[in-house]
Amino acid sequence: MIAKPTFTLFLLAFFVTAIAQDRMTPELLWSLNRVSAVGLTQDKESVLFSVTRYNASENASSTSQYRVLITGGTSTPIDSYENLIHDRSISPDGKYLLTLKQVKVKPVAGLDFYPELDKSNVQIYDNLNYRHWDNWEDGEYSHVFVRPVGDGNPGPAFDIMPDEPFDCPQQPFGGSEDYLWNNDGTRVLYVAKKKYGTDYTTSTNTDIYSFDISTKTTSNLTPENKGYDTQPAFSKDGKLAWLQMQEDGYESDKNDIIVKTEGNQTNLTKDWDGTVNSFLWSNDGTKIYFNAATLGTVHLFEVNLPKKSGEIVKVKQITNGQFDVGSLTGQSKDLMVVSRTDMNHAAELYTVNLKNGEMIPLTHANDSIYAKIKLSKIEKRLVTTTDGKEMPTWVIYPPDFDPSKTYPTLLYCQGGPQSALTQFYSYRWNFQLMAANGYIIVAPNRRGMPGYGVEWNEQISGDWGGQNMQDYLSAIDDVATESYVDRNRLGCVGASYGGYSAFYLAGIHENRFKTFIAHDGIFNTRSMYGTTEELFFVDQDLGGPYWDKNNPEAQKSYNDFNPISKVDQWTSPMLIIQGE
Repeated sequence: MIAKPTFTLFLLAFFVTAIAQDRMTPELLWSLNRVSAVGLTQDKESVLFSVTRYNASENASSTSQYRVLITGGTSTPIDSYENLIHDRSISPDGKYLLTLKQVKVKPVAGLDFYPELDKSNVQIYDNLNYRHWDNWEDGEYSHVFVRPVGDGNPGPAFDIMPDEPFDCPQQPFGGSEDYLWNNDGTRVLYVAKKKYGTDYTTSTNTDIYSFDISTKTTSNLTPENKGYDTQPAFSKDGKLAWLQMQEDGYESDKNDIIVKTEGNQTNLTKDWDGTVNSFLWSNDGTKIYFNAATLGTVHLFEVNLPKKSGEIVKVKQITNGQFDVGSLTGQSKDLMVVSRTDMNHAAELYTVNLKNGEMIPLTHANDSIYAKIKLSKIEKRLVTTTDGKEMPTWVIYPPDFDPSKTYPTLLYCQGGPQSALTQFYSYRWNFQLMAANGYIIVAPNRRGMPGYGVEWNEQISGDWGGQNMQDYLSAIDDVATESYVDRNRLGCVGASYGGYSAFYLAGIHENRFKTFIAHDGIFNTRSMYGTTEELFFVDQDLGGPYWDKNNPEAQKSYNDFNPISKVDQWTSPMLIIQGE
């Protein structure tokens, strides 16, 4: 009878002790308040946001809702967002409502084929795309439905993709950004990859479709482009913009902003040597704001629409500093509401003055927690690579770092492989937590990362075990020249492609590292080709199938750059973490 309360008291004492410590701990990291913007109120005077809190002892979470004036002040709890924010699912004329529903289109279960075998639990597949990441294909597809609303008998909802074996939103990663109303409520725009089976697995060709409410007909707005077309959005005066990658099968292609007005289509970022994360129209419809990786950070940019055909437009960076500008929530006069992180601080909401880039915090969900702990020193270090380039490298030092002492040092290998290594704050791979345990962290912006131009980003495709591996070694070798680095205690850690990097470096590091950690890493590139549900990715990055003996790029990926081929050269122990 006393075991349970005793255990509860122990847990309470444990967490009080953890929180009382002067540096980040796993328990403290998990207890941080997680802030997420919802949007601006309809009068654009306030920001609506939520805060999610996790309770480890109860294995549960709770979410609270708040509003705060854009000009700043105290956040006020609210019960609901209803009537405070525009409901984007309701048409602008108020006549229709968009809803989502899973629709059975294809037979997959044994009972679909043989209803008399009522005890069957078999799944029957005759093509690829039987799963996408952790989503198993069951013959049901996510569809958008339109339902008339109003007084009396408004009529039944109707499917805008009847009998089509395609998803909107895109599965498993799509959301509300995949569908929207046009400005007068006469059409629904939606994003879909209308390919089935093996064709689905080998392509990234999503398109933007327009469904006409009155005629119930659909037209493809982007048939010429063979890569990704995503995130459609209208300006107030009816101009349509979206994000576009040109090359089919290349998920990390340069992402550009396309604008269509009166039949004319313009690529606003064609001449800018970067790739766009997300964007928002300005309130007056004359420019677009977007965020993108740049030099190891993510910042806010703007680009004006051309005033006449053929006019060259220039991209202007608005914010600067050692932090990331995350989600773009909305604009009120000359202020933009965004989220912001750095390697010492979880996301909070800020306003950005669009004229001068000044940022002011709106939320303070974790200020009291960070005020009680010691933070890491974080610096950007330029490392010369083996081919003579300057590679920015983040170095994160332990709290109370003392250069007269020596510290174990970890080389961090980023995943992706083409994902930016910026001032993000992760609840999984958290540099602040690693450093709080007495480690120096070396995080190089190796080849294959956005923020240093298209050429730098694209170099890694087909060269997984090549230049970027030398970039890793250049970074750890450079930092290891410092007297405060214990060269007898160097480690290497990474997940996904970072896990691949750990596996591969274990065979070529020439005794630099005493230990490795590989989390969900690619250990055998041949096995990866045979099991991945995204064939477009391995076709692009590894050069094609491993059985193509006439393809030198593929043969290098599956032989020279295959970690399994170098296991006989491993000299250090490795912790391998692998999930299903």
